[in-house]
Amino acid sequence: MADERVVQIATEADILSARQSGRDIAAGLGFSQTDVTLIATAISELARNIVQYAGRGEIVLSVIEERTRAGLSIEARDRGPGIVDVARALEDGYSTGGSLGLGLPGARRLLDELQVESEPGVGTVVRGTKWTTPSYVRT
Repeated sequence: MADERVVQIATEADILSARQSGRDIAAGLGFSQTDVTLIATAISELARNIVQYAGRGEIVLSVIEERTRAGLSIEARDRGPGIVDVARALEDGYSTGGSLGLGLPGARRLLDELQVESEPGVGTVVRGTKWTTPSYVRT
């Protein structure tokens, strides 16, 4: 299994491709089926935001390791309009695009960690992590 996979995002089909890539990597890391589903859903939300707000970007999926655990890092990058108020964008129900406003807050709930960096007119990078159980160590 490669330690990093980059999926270009511009269409609905790309969202499905990113989601499946995340499922494959997560299953290979030994995540439970429930966690695999949570990861795939978070990837869908982040990729959908790229399509809806930026038009195109990429999802970078990386295996990360610490002494007693491994995880999946999910990075969504775009060069879209950026987010003016990141704190507000992380609130349930807030949307500038007429959606339900569940994308970023939903991804934050589904993952163990989530950070958003955005600069209006430059783009957005969302980094999320889901960790396996502490007993996992890749040899």
